Amino acid sequence: MGTTERLYYSDSHLTEFDAVVVAANEIAPGRAGLQLDRTAFYPTGGGQPHDTGTLGGARVVDCIDREAEGVLHVVEGAAPVVGARVEGRVDWARRLEHIQQHTGQHTLSQSFVRLFDAPTRSFRMLERVCEIDVELEEPCDEKIEQAVDLANRIVWEDRAVKVLDVTRKDAARLPLRKDSAREGGLRVVEIEDFDLSPCGGTHAKTTGEVGVILARSWERAKGLTRIEFAAGVRAVADYRLANRAARAVAAAFSVAREDAAEQAARLVEENKGLARSVRALEESAAKMEAAELIAEASRAGGGAGSGGGSKVVARVFEGRGADSLKRLASAITSHEGAVALLGAREGGETRLVFARAADASGDMSALMREACAAVGGRGGGRPEMAQGGGRGVEQLPAAIEAAARRLAETSSES
Repeated sequence: MGTTERLYYSDSHLTEFDAVVVAANEIAPGRAGLQLDRTAFYPTGGGQPHDTGTLGGARVVDCIDREAEGVLHVVEGAAPVVGARVEGRVDWARRLEHIQQHTGQHTLSQSFVRLFDAPTRSFRMLERVCEIDVELEEPCDEKIEQAVDLANRIVWEDRAVKVLDVTRKDAARLPLRKDSAREGGLRVVEIEDFDLSPCGGTHAKTTGEVGVILARSWERAKGLTRIEFAAGVRAVADYRLANRAARAVAAAFSVAREDAAEQAARLVEENKGLARSVRALEESAAKMEAAELIAEASRAGGGAGSGGGSKVVARVFEGRGADSLKRLASAITSHEGAVALLGAREGGETRLVFARAADASGDMSALMREACAAVGGRGGGRPEMAQGGGRGVEQLPAAIEAAARRLAETSSES
């Protein structure tokens, strides 16, 4: 089985070709692996995903680079047999998208080198965006924007992009942006008077084909600066999404699109202030409710049990959230000798919060484990405070009552 002549090396814009099937094997039900004597299909490699398209009546869904063995085409449908001559068609929309991203990456990476002596250490072409990891010192928005501006200037100057096949000896004399570990001759992609880089990917004929390059975001990652970018058709699609979102936010605030961010920031600050006010009101309400519950427990002789002088509040609430339960338990246990055994039912689930004042007796963690077993759930905590829950909503009242009785028994024993 000989190697495959890779037609995309000499012409990244070639999308139709004919070839002979030199090997065919079933690799899964409904899928076959084909090797051709030549191909225009680019296999996954160098950070760039594979091409798709058709071979005869079969759909090409993957291409795998087997190095010296050639390119394996994974097809679905009626696979041609060995010896058959087939017509191949590469999906141009996908190929163009990849051409734009890869040429855009070369341009952007070299811009970082030119401006900040910051080499690119890795490149990934993802489904909707691309990423490069750059060795950039003290990254900031201004530096990223400067590199993007330079890259776009090169794109809009419509500079020629050429492919050079050179020997290792010739390559050593060229100002390559990065080294290559590949043995033998090198395929070098040249952007006129700007960049020289060894690469086996598909590229534009001129930088103008890239259209535009934009940086979506950046972050520090593993000691490098990770920049998320998009070029060409991906940049247009990203702009549409961002513009649609910005217009929707602006409409919600009844402001111009360029004023939406400032209005959003203002409302966020207002919301923080309102949240603080709400928390203060909730805490005040919890204190008042706790005082009433303590008074009721005292009048009833400590609720379900009051051994050792403890005031026990044992209650089940409907639709009360975990934060509200904890807030109420904290307010109850701010009273001397108070114990809170609280439960709530909401959305088919139970919530439990058990707590005691510092001078009250009882192991809340032990009581919580018993209550959670009763409601078919889990929980735990410390002797002075525990929480948990389960799905046994019907068993919740009995679990709270049992906890109160158990607390009374242990208090009496002590």
